[in-house]
Amino acid sequence: MLQAFSIWLFCIRLSLTMPSLVMESQPELWIESNYPQAPWENITLWCRSPSQISSRFLLLKDKTEMTWISPSFKTFQVSFPIGPLTESNTGLYRCCYWKETGWSKPSKVLELEAPGQLPKPIFWIQAETPPLSGCNVNIFCHGWLQDLVFMLFKEGYAEPVEYQVPTGTMAIFSIDNLTPENEGVYICRTHIQMLPTLWSEPSNPLKLVVAGLYPKPTLTAYPGHIMAPGEDLSLGCQGPIYGMAFALMKLEDLEKSFYHKKSIKNEAYFFFHSLKIHDAGHYVCFYYDGSYRGSLLSDILEIWVTDTFPKTWLLAQPSPVVHTGQNVSLQCRGPIDGVGLALYKKGEDKPLQLLDSASINGNKSFILNNVTRSDAGIYNCHYLLTWKTSIRIASHHTMELVVVDKPPKPSLSASSSTMYKLGEAISLQCRVSHPVLEFCLEWEEKAAFQKFSVNGDSIISNVEGKGTGTYSCSYRREAHPNIWGLQRIEPLKLMRPAGLHTWNYVLNEALRLSLIMQLVALLVILLWVRWKCQRLRIREAWLLGTAQGVTMLFIVTALLCCAISLAGLCNGVLTEETEIIMPTPKPELWAETNFPLAPWKNLTLWCRSPSGSTKEFVLLKDGTGWIATRPASEQVRAAFPLGALTQSHTGSYHCHSWEEMAVSEPSEALELVGTDILPKPVLSASPPIRGQELQIQCKGWLAGLGFALYKEGEQEPVQQLGAVGREAFFTIRRMEEKDEGNYSCRTHTERHPFKWSEPSEPLELVIKEMYPKPFFKTWHSPVVTPGARVTFNCSTPQQHMSFILYKDGSEIASSDRSWASPGASSAHFLIISVGIGDGGNYSCRYYDFAVWSEPSDAVELVVTEFYPKPSLLAQPGPVVLPGEDVTLHCQGAFQDMRFALLREGTQVPLQFQSVSGNSADFLLHTINTEDSGNYSCIYYETTMSNRGSYLSMPLMIWVTDTFPKPSLFAEPSSVVPMGESVTLWCQGPVHGVGYILHKEGEAASAQLWGSTSNDGAFSITSMSGASTGRYSCCYHPEWTSPIKIQPSNTLELIVTGLLPKPNLLAQPGPMVAPGENMTLQCKGELPDSTFVLLKEGTQEPLGQQKPSGYRADFWMPVVQSEDSGIYSCVYYLDSAPFAASNHSDSLQIWVTDKPPKPSLSAWPSTVFKLGKDITLQCRGPLPGVEFVLEHEGEEAPQQFSEDGDFVINNVEGKGIGNYSCSYRLQASPDIWSEPSDPLELVGAAGPAAQECTVGNIVRSSLIVVVVIALGVVLAIEWKKWPRLRTRGSETDGRDHTIALEECNQEEEPDTTTNSPSSASRDISVELPVQL
Repeated sequence: MLQAFSIWLFCIRLSLTMPSLVMESQPELWIESNYPQAPWENITLWCRSPSQISSRFLLLKDKTEMTWISPSFKTFQVSFPIGPLTESNTGLYRCCYWKETGWSKPSKVLELEAPGQLPKPIFWIQAETPPLSGCNVNIFCHGWLQDLVFMLFKEGYAEPVEYQVPTGTMAIFSIDNLTPENEGVYICRTHIQMLPTLWSEPSNPLKLVVAGLYPKPTLTAYPGHIMAPGEDLSLGCQGPIYGMAFALMKLEDLEKSFYHKKSIKNEAYFFFHSLKIHDAGHYVCFYYDGSYRGSLLSDILEIWVTDTFPKTWLLAQPSPVVHTGQNVSLQCRGPIDGVGLALYKKGEDKPLQLLDSASINGNKSFILNNVTRSDAGIYNCHYLLTWKTSIRIASHHTMELVVVDKPPKPSLSASSSTMYKLGEAISLQCRVSHPVLEFCLEWEEKAAFQKFSVNGDSIISNVEGKGTGTYSCSYRREAHPNIWGLQRIEPLKLMRPAGLHTWNYVLNEALRLSLIMQLVALLVILLWVRWKCQRLRIREAWLLGTAQGVTMLFIVTALLCCAISLAGLCNGVLTEETEIIMPTPKPELWAETNFPLAPWKNLTLWCRSPSGSTKEFVLLKDGTGWIATRPASEQVRAAFPLGALTQSHTGSYHCHSWEEMAVSEPSEALELVGTDILPKPVLSASPPIRGQELQIQCKGWLAGLGFALYKEGEQEPVQQLGAVGREAFFTIRRMEEKDEGNYSCRTHTERHPFKWSEPSEPLELVIKEMYPKPFFKTWHSPVVTPGARVTFNCSTPQQHMSFILYKDGSEIASSDRSWASPGASSAHFLIISVGIGDGGNYSCRYYDFAVWSEPSDAVELVVTEFYPKPSLLAQPGPVVLPGEDVTLHCQGAFQDMRFALLREGTQVPLQFQSVSGNSADFLLHTINTEDSGNYSCIYYETTMSNRGSYLSMPLMIWVTDTFPKPSLFAEPSSVVPMGESVTLWCQGPVHGVGYILHKEGEAASAQLWGSTSNDGAFSITSMSGASTGRYSCCYHPEWTSPIKIQPSNTLELIVTGLLPKPNLLAQPGPMVAPGENMTLQCKGELPDSTFVLLKEGTQEPLGQQKPSGYRADFWMPVVQSEDSGIYSCVYYLDSAPFAASNHSDSLQIWVTDKPPKPSLSAWPSTVFKLGKDITLQCRGPLPGVEFVLEHEGEEAPQQFSEDGDFVINNVEGKGIGNYSCSYRLQASPDIWSEPSDPLELVGAAGPAAQECTVGNIVRSSLIVVVVIALGVVLAIEWKKWPRLRTRGSETDGRDHTIALEECNQEEEPDTTTNSPSSASRDISVELPVQL
């Protein structure tokens, strides 16, 4: 019973979807051999991690460590060469890989038996759903080797029920539409295709049981599903049928956690005494009868055993920063489901809101409607249990809700026009009516595009048409410097220029105009024929003329369309471009060995593709025969182990890479010529040019070899190079006639006695007469991101030339000569969207009928965003005196890369360096002030399509004799209550430099280096009297430098709460018109104090006074709307002990011609119900006001109220209509506010609604009648359209006319008579027509 159900439940576990249940994946272990008919002759074990790269892999044999491999770089898979299988190699093998937390779970067990036998396969079942009748089940058989035949056997059958020949190491047998007949015991076996008599041992048997014959039970926990260790728990499983046996399972450990119980009636209880931590998990239950026919599984019940509740956290939607009057949803998130939740606010003991477990239903949100400033604060949420438990409630993550006033919306405009002009840029200006800390410009078509500006001006260029699109801007205020986008503008669209890219525009406009003209012409002809049909008869000649006229009209419009197109083309600047259809990148093939002095003892071929979309690699030998296929790893490469070389391995190898829809070109051929001879190298060179340097490349396939270059006719090598990698470059400094001839190269092992390769194929070097090399460049930077547009320009002063574009020495595109335009020749080669594999060294040549040019200088196209970004540091520092040197150190993540230094504003990289390590130093010699700017660097590999890294973070280099002045400010304010925390920020434009904080009157200084995470932040956790005083800061470089250092501004830090609070009054009142004067009076309790005026949202005080009495008057002349806000004041003693008062009560100041308009709402709704009244609530932001309600259509005000509530009834339907309200200040009864937005009250479906419905029906019926009448009129007119008839001639029968009946008259059937000709000659009758 247990065995049968354990297999069934294992299938269920694989198919259950449980987001909280994370199963650790095992590594994969398999066998590869270069003897397909006798794999035991040479065995290599491969281990692959399932989801992450690793630095170490471990091979276990018989549960003991056998060996481990630490590759030179992190990878997904490694190989363990075993060699020939002997008795000493047999056993049980498993592998592990190293994770951050230790060794991973071992792989499945691979059993290697005696030589001459195949490994025993492993067997398991996976179901898409629980194995119910009618569902699908997959049976997996893993045979460890590739290209085996897999047989599936069922108990009771002599022949296999199914067999497969997969390309990998595993076969999948599918059973569709599962029925009870599919139940039984299954096994699988394998054998080699060419040796059908050589079988593996049978796999372990598996029993398949069909479930789901009974309804599923319910599983509940008592007292609850969250308990503390040591407490007791009871799980009850209840079904609808009596007398069944019940089973309980823990999904994390089916083998050990499988419990059975006899039922009590129709339920069973499973008791857990003194719970342990390992009892936590996901449980399900089912029941079955005496024939082992089971029910469906119950729903999954998660049991928590913990002594502390897991932490919860809050998320605010739409944002933790909201405007007053807005609704906000606080979503409580946590790992535990099925329990209630409570919302708390800091400073309040009781929960604000409660959610029980029954009402949640997946929505764990607390709603705060119409928030005000009192709702701002720190919130958290707790779990709410309905049963007793000793679990402790830990600290919870908090969320701060910020409630701010709605700021004004910014405006975005273009400096001159929103239409680009050729070669010009557009300045976008973002403006707002109050002080702003910083603006941000965003581009909707590119999410990563952001431009920051202090003054709101941003320059947008239209390089290659990429500046067009929709822009918007946002800003952040000093009150909330970390919050962006409180208000967004209406987007501004920049249009495409009528210059470089006007081809599609001109064609579209021409086609559109042509279509309009043709439609107008057809309409005119139809109207004219209609008019003619009513006036006179038209003969055949006229009909022919009309047809010719229509034809000519269409011809004329077509010619006009072409003329317009040509005119548009002449006005624009159109350049003929050749689009480059990039072939699938050619892969690279090389060899590796762990025997450097005798590589043929164990050789592995590697194939790597420059394209990131490669799915699979194929290795071929001698141009035919598919040796093997391998999936691509994370490094886009694959290994093909050959083992010890034999005569059967000799031949020419190359590999292909398979993309999504294409196969690449073959790699360069690697030729293996013998069992103890190195692979034959390949020799190549560019065309030699007289008097110039020539580099000859010798590719040797293996790393760590020596290279020798030979010339035909000479015994000794002309040049030799040591171990420099897999390839070497021989240089001829100045190419002359004496250097012509046939060359070859050989490779050899590094140490004596040398083992040599066969000579390469000969390379003939001949100097030919050539044109000068062309000028070759990219229109923009050769360092591009994937998806960018790249245009190569190849030009020469020669006329009528054809051009060839090369990538890494291979021709990829051509452009034929043009005889139409005299003058210099040029060609543009276009890559519309650059891919990862499109990088490389590009060059071009031109030619006429017989003579070629020299190759152009190469352009290194680097495609970034493939490798991690490097780091860039300045030595000795980023601030340098003019005339000195600075070294920029670029640190990458990989070795043997090429580094490039870039500067913002320049298209071409400043410097290149190829290094063997993982870093490069760029020296900037004797720099001047014009060298100041942002620098960055990248690194890229030169062997595979110049795949590059992300750009480093920009580093600003300052060339000056004085450090720029930093700024010091306090956050949240420089006036801080006693005991609160404050952060002093010292920040400036120079990064990577330390800071020093000075306090007036103290010799010691607080120091903070710039390398910390909070750059320039000095925190005071608890304000006290000792913290008050005047502060300043300055830069403190880590290096010795004579550069002058300037101190920052002085900041006075004040601690409040030690003196009684003052009173703050406004004269003449809290509301004044713009342009008037205002005085804020702050009155304290002590004479000769210093008074400070504060405004909410600003960090620095607005004013500071030291009067001789008890009161300070802060005069505010010519106030504007931005002076509106909430003000307060404090006073303090400017000598020891520097005591300060509490804040005064807040005073709201309004600078406006009219008070802000109020809001009007209806309760309970805006629809009258029978016998019910509606209360209109008018609310405004100012106290001490009187409200008035107005009804549209009535001249006198409706009602007056001091609290803003108005009761409206609907007697005789007079209550419906539009309402608005306003208010006036009781202190200034002549000043009224703006009216509120109108609010409409409507009636329910009573007599008035019925009358309205009847009116609508009458109107709709009238419309239908009119439409039908128009249809009838049109039908009559259609029948009256002229009909054509042919009449016989009265003279000789040869003259025929076409009689056209009048369109507005009907025929009279009684007026027909026979003509004489019809009576004598039996000719058809003609009907007379009235004129």
